[in-house]
Amino acid sequence: MGCNFDPPEIRIIFFLEALYRDIRQDLQLALADQDMIEALLEMQVKAQAIGYGTAYPNALYYIIEKQGERIGRVTVDFGANEVHILDLALIKGARNKGYGDVVLKAVQSAGAQVMSPVSLSVDPFNVYAKQLYQQLGFRFERLMGAVERWVWYPQTP
Repeated sequence: MGCNFDPPEIRIIFFLEALYRDIRQDLQLALADQDMIEALLEMQVKAQAIGYGTAYPNALYYIIEKQGERIGRVTVDFGANEVHILDLALIKGARNKGYGDVVLKAVQSAGAQVMSPVSLSVDPFNVYAKQLYQQLGFRFERLMGAVERWVWYPQTP
């Protein structure tokens, strides 16, 4: 008989760290020893949290679940002029199954309710994501440094 004494917050932190490791396989492939890779991953997780917290202090952080199982996260900033998706990540086993589509449509629905555009940034080389965004009505707006800004505008009534 096993007992789980971890508070829910600890389990969520472990999930988020595992998810970050899953989506950053490029760091796992670095030519370095495992301790160095772990330190780099930990540093990246902290830097992301601090960066989002500083730039978007009112952002909301959501855990995506499917039938009670955690499968991803989405971070959204509901600003005065737009809804901005800061981050959307799914575990490897949940990718390419339509879950990201469902989450994006939910954010679009929230934007439509307040007649606010929804924006996001994407790596220019992430062809699959850009195809999905296009299918959902997002349009390329401009290149911002190393990422592209895409925006969806709600239909006017």
